[in-house]
Amino acid sequence: MSFYTDVREAVPKVDGLVSRYVSGYVDSIQKNASQPETAQLLDLDAELDFVTTVLRSAGGEAENIGNLRSKLYKEIKVVYDKNVGRTFGNPAQRKLDLDTLMTALKSNEAKFDVGEKKMDLDLLADNKGRGESRVDRKKLAKQEKKIAAKLAKRENAGFMKELKYEKSKLLSDNNQKNYDEFFLTVNPLDLGPSEGKSKDIKIDNFDLHVGAGVRILSDASLTLAHGHRYGLVGANGIGKSTLLKALSRRELNVPKHITILYVEQEVTGDDTSVLKTVLDADVWRKCLLQDLQRINDRLAVISDEYPDANDQVQKQLDEEADDLNTNLNQIHEKLGDMESDKAEARAGAILSGLGFSLEAQGRATNTFSGGWRMRISLARALFCKPDLLMLDEPSNMLDLPSITFLSEYLLTYPSTVLVVSHDRAFLNDVATDIIYQHSERLDYYRGSNFDEFYSAKEERLLTAKREYENQMALRKHLQAFIDKFRYNAAKSQEAQSRIKKLEKLPVLEPPEQEADFKFSFPDPEKISPPVLQISGATFSYPDGRKILSDVDMTVDLDSRIALVGGNGSGKTTLLKLLLGTLQPQVGHVSRHPRLRIGYFAQHHVDAMDLSLNSVEWLASVRPGKSEEEYRKYLGQFGITGPLGLRKLGVLSGGQKSRVAFAALGLSNPHLLILDEPSNHLDIAALDALADALKNFTGGILMVSHDVVTINRVCKDIMVCENGKVFKLHGNIDDYKKHILKIGNKAGVVAEQ
Repeated sequence: MSFYTDVREAVPKVDGLVSRYVSGYVDSIQKNASQPETAQLLDLDAELDFVTTVLRSAGGEAENIGNLRSKLYKEIKVVYDKNVGRTFGNPAQRKLDLDTLMTALKSNEAKFDVGEKKMDLDLLADNKGRGESRVDRKKLAKQEKKIAAKLAKRENAGFMKELKYEKSKLLSDNNQKNYDEFFLTVNPLDLGPSEGKSKDIKIDNFDLHVGAGVRILSDASLTLAHGHRYGLVGANGIGKSTLLKALSRRELNVPKHITILYVEQEVTGDDTSVLKTVLDADVWRKCLLQDLQRINDRLAVISDEYPDANDQVQKQLDEEADDLNTNLNQIHEKLGDMESDKAEARAGAILSGLGFSLEAQGRATNTFSGGWRMRISLARALFCKPDLLMLDEPSNMLDLPSITFLSEYLLTYPSTVLVVSHDRAFLNDVATDIIYQHSERLDYYRGSNFDEFYSAKEERLLTAKREYENQMALRKHLQAFIDKFRYNAAKSQEAQSRIKKLEKLPVLEPPEQEADFKFSFPDPEKISPPVLQISGATFSYPDGRKILSDVDMTVDLDSRIALVGGNGSGKTTLLKLLLGTLQPQVGHVSRHPRLRIGYFAQHHVDAMDLSLNSVEWLASVRPGKSEEEYRKYLGQFGITGPLGLRKLGVLSGGQKSRVAFAALGLSNPHLLILDEPSNHLDIAALDALADALKNFTGGILMVSHDVVTINRVCKDIMVCENGKVFKLHGNIDDYKKHILKIGNKAGVVAEQ
């Protein structure tokens, strides 16, 4: 039955499209209530509360909506009560096969979370013959605009001040989903078998847009060979993350039998342990174990509660027990195929490699900061082993020991990897191929790591430049002859020949020229040493956890120091001691009275007002210059033209970092203390930063995992490990060998 008439009678003033959506949603609730497999998973009150919220948001009257809810509840509750708890009561429904498991997992409907409620996505599909409405997203978007405009007029007239209209969540790209729902949405369990099917991905002639019609790719082709590891590189803001997101949502035509996982958001913290959170990432294993428990519980009930049943009842119970035992054997077989007994050891090994000690693996996820939760998200992806694993700047959330582990892990990854990264050393270690995104197209450098790609790209650019210049010279020569002799009787035939030759020349586009910019930091005036010194410093958190012990370090104007070590080893704490934001319990820190320190924080975006544009924000933190001077200065850091007038909130991560470096330069520091300065910067910006740091006449203390930048800038390597800080005799490559030798034993130090 359809509830459309009931909805329209209760809220006649609500837009018809909303009414059709709500009636279809209620139809799906009743359908779930009428099937034993899904009735037990249905929260009837929560679903009807959501219906009420939608109708109220669309302008329905509270009293009428309340009456409608009561009516719907009574009608659906009758069906619901008949079916809830009957999953194991009917032998015909007890057989556990692939289709049944899929149906149970999906609850017959793919759903997204909307706040605390859920939204039916089957309404987006063609539901012919099912009596449910079909929602057209384009029409819905138009209706949303009309409704919002009407409500704005009413609000301006003094009505509905308390009621705020919320647009349909079907139009939102930011729906928060738990992991199971996310995985099942991207990788529905009814994709069918993949045996014998190619897992190569080839998507031809597609366009990709973002925002208000901004084109990222035009008539592009994406080719990913199964088992290859692709590095996706390109300038900041070119749209690399947009491409990954489009793939992750299947907005591009990825073959349906290929599973996808994109590490984008950090895990939402709760009381679940880190290890269990990773184990639960395998949705199939999780569901099979749940069914295993459910069947064992039912067998126990049959054995314990019906000892004196009559013959007919006993026969039915014996049949049910036989069915359940058959299903039990099937589950054990499937768990064996996926090596479920080794899952915990495999998950523990991945977590250990990413820096989680055994103690940390047992802690609840809500005790970790965002950076560590991103590591948990990465661990879940590695544990799941999707056919297409997509990573977006994974090295930004990892320290050097964990990057080393990830590189080694991906070298043996059995499926396809697509990673966005500007870490040259990481790409050199991992990538088998490079995809270069630029000028709304994708160029492929097959069989190349980053260094090989960079050389080939430069060679391609020089070749294209020579071809273009030669053709322009030829065109000029031909045109000059034509202009001179076109109307000369003796030479007219030759002129016509050259006209035909000119017309046959291929039209070459001028080769793309990369933006030419250079970072620069002003040279400070000289001050006498010691400039910054920490002596015999010990620091512990209030709960007694000792982070640093008996640390000695001196930073002068000629210092070029890289501070390395695992996350949680105390690097950032040491920087805060030097900056004076923390004080040591033992020892002391001395600073030159005229010392100016420029500090680049790893999470510098948190200190930015994203509602301002780059010029406005720079003027707010470093006042005293004209708009023209700020714009000219930003241009030195690659923020040129209209880019400087865009809101910071719409800039890419690398562009925000460039603005932060511009602000750093305006402080005219004696010392630069940099916490992960390479994060988000593209290759050109990394080169510009390294050159600027090399030319800077002040001192540098840098926490970084970027091996190339460290090699180019720093002379000394200081290692923070086990509460101690010591100088390494060697370069950053020697430190990587040190990591592989000792393993990542430090683990996680609990964070303050």
